[in-house]
Amino acid sequence: MLEQMQGVVRLELSGCNDFTEAGLWSSLSARITSLSVSDCINVADDAIAAISQLLPNLAELSLQAYHVTDTALAYFTARQGHSTHTLRLLSCWEITNHGVVNVVHSLPNLTALSLSGCSKVTDDGVELVAENLRKLRSLDLSWCPRITDMALEYVACDLHRLEELVLDRCVRITDTGLSYLSTMSSLRSLYLRWCCQVLALHASGDWGVGRGGGGLRE
Repeated sequence: MLEQMQGVVRLELSGCNDFTEAGLWSSLSARITSLSVSDCINVADDAIAAISQLLPNLAELSLQAYHVTDTALAYFTARQGHSTHTLRLLSCWEITNHGVVNVVHSLPNLTALSLSGCSKVTDDGVELVAENLRKLRSLDLSWCPRITDMALEYVACDLHRLEELVLDRCVRITDTGLSYLSTMSSLRSLYLRWCCQVLALHASGDWGVGRGGGGLRE
């Protein structure tokens, strides 16, 4: 059915548990520029292979897939390296810093990256992001329990265009980490919900405590 809908450029698949990777191979149209896949239990590495080969103009990919591994993140082609500006890897539990290496090499033009719930990613992974994805304007590290203040130092040193940073449930960051971020003149929105070791929200420069449960925003 999907292959007959040639006008579709945005596709979202959620909770489609009977949808297989073979189905993805047969369904994707090269016209699709935005794809979101979540809670589809049969989606794993081969799905990324299909996406990389069949969607040369992909601009935005959101993926929640518990079985996707580091290897899959090396499948993106040079075409996607130019076209893809947004990548959201949500609760991809098998992704490690090795997967982050593949992302930064394959998709160097990202302006928005989410590693939310990628619980194996550490400060070293954030360092790779900060050193290689200098165009980032939005970074989501929420629910990454291994992230510490050191990661925030990397972010502050290298991501000079960053406007939004999400740190919800990063339980190891402290006020020290926030002091690094205070040097970032570009930062407009900072989310610190359920960060149990943050003892004080330090307003600095143009920052103020915003609405929405702990977000700092201009």
